[in-house]
Amino acid sequence: MFENKYIQQRIEKANVLRESGFNPYCNKSDRNTTIEKYINVNTDIEQKEDKRDENRIYTVAGRIKFFRLMGKATFLKIEDESGMLQIYVTRDNLPEGFYNNVFKKTVEVGDIVEVVGFPFITGKGELSLHTNAFKILTKAISPLPEKYHGIQDKELRYRQRYLDLIMNSEVKKTFHIRSKVISLTRRFFEDKGFLEVETPMMHPIAGGANAKPFTTHHNALGVDRFLRIAPELYLKRLIVGGFEAVFEINRNFRNEGMDATHNPEFTSIEFYWAYKTYKDLIDITKEYFEYLFDHLNLPTILPYGELEVDFSKFSEIPLITSLTDIGGVPADVAIDKEKAIAYLKKDNVDVNEAMNLGQLQGEMFDEYVEDKLINPTFITEYPVEISPLARRNDENTHLTDRFELFIAGKEIANAFSELNDPLDQLERFEGQMIAKDSGDDEAHEMDADFVNALSYGMAPTAGQGIGIDRLVMMLTNQHSIRDVLLFPAMKPITQEIDLHADSEEK
Repeated sequence: MFENKYIQQRIEKANVLRESGFNPYCNKSDRNTTIEKYINVNTDIEQKEDKRDENRIYTVAGRIKFFRLMGKATFLKIEDESGMLQIYVTRDNLPEGFYNNVFKKTVEVGDIVEVVGFPFITGKGELSLHTNAFKILTKAISPLPEKYHGIQDKELRYRQRYLDLIMNSEVKKTFHIRSKVISLTRRFFEDKGFLEVETPMMHPIAGGANAKPFTTHHNALGVDRFLRIAPELYLKRLIVGGFEAVFEINRNFRNEGMDATHNPEFTSIEFYWAYKTYKDLIDITKEYFEYLFDHLNLPTILPYGELEVDFSKFSEIPLITSLTDIGGVPADVAIDKEKAIAYLKKDNVDVNEAMNLGQLQGEMFDEYVEDKLINPTFITEYPVEISPLARRNDENTHLTDRFELFIAGKEIANAFSELNDPLDQLERFEGQMIAKDSGDDEAHEMDADFVNALSYGMAPTAGQGIGIDRLVMMLTNQHSIRDVLLFPAMKPITQEIDLHADSEEK
């Protein structure tokens, strides 16, 4: 595994350290400040006449990202999670023989080191640290990629995210934002009185959404189980049980294709709110976005590729109205099955003639409307045929009290007033089973226990799911879901990629 000549050279340097009495893989560090804090507390050094203060002693640690040897002295830059700092190392400030016999022979880019010293300003005006003591904490035996080109291969970046994080501080920023989004989401809903709960990851029935499940086997029970595609039906069981506001932030798994917005496992928040309707969810969603932008200190207008998204401009439009007003579909085509099929075929859209009108309306929306929704848009009043778990509208029973939120042409959230009529729910499940028998392998399974739960009475409830991954994509101007997942799903590779062919040695 470590046959590469550059690695062999570094392994030999680790052995030199051992022979010199230094452990190249230390157990602890005496670091007492981060680089960011060091820089912040020493800004006043610039105002001092001699531009140094030997009375301030700090211990910092980090990975060497730059190394320039100059005889009796060396400039190097180290990086920790908070930032980068220039270090000045001189022969005369270190123990006798250490600089020539250990430092010059073993230290190089990639190593993780600990440095003790005092602050000073270089002739070029850069706040640095003048070294009094130097210690190698971890010897890196694999050299980093050449610094000017970094990692050009995106596949390699995703497969070896640790290397991507080492070489690209912008990647770290993306995942800091992701972490903050999850933390702020949790805080927002807790402050609203919601209770965070956990529901099963392995389900006896693949339910809660129309999707293909992953299948596993439970040895102790001797039965197959499905990795959950959504927590919805379990969360609504809790509403039946008497909880009035619950949420769960967790993973879902769908055995489907991978593209720029789909990964087999993804993170979402789902929340359910008794005695509320989908209209209340529109209001809380706007409030949630305002909360995120305020606490993340983001401007309300953000770039997304060539687009500009104004997060202060939310709008609402019914799905069928959007077909005509946004998608340009003729009004008579939008409400007629045969005309809809002909219209889609005219545009060379692959359409299944067995689809009902509601499904065709969903197809036309995907084809003609979705990518035109740039600013946050709530598409409301979905056909009942494509909303098996949503409550029928009281005035038009062919529609449901449902919305999906679209931003920059991508679905971010799905919500509806929940169906709490057990007989209607049973009929919907039976319709889904007919669709499954007709070849729809994403149709919802029959969940008799959930219908039974509804028979005990579920309060009027509204529920919503928000895709955390896609939301982070919007906030960080990333166009592949793999750029906001630390370890995205990848196809297996048949041979190792040589990481060291163009590595820069010191």
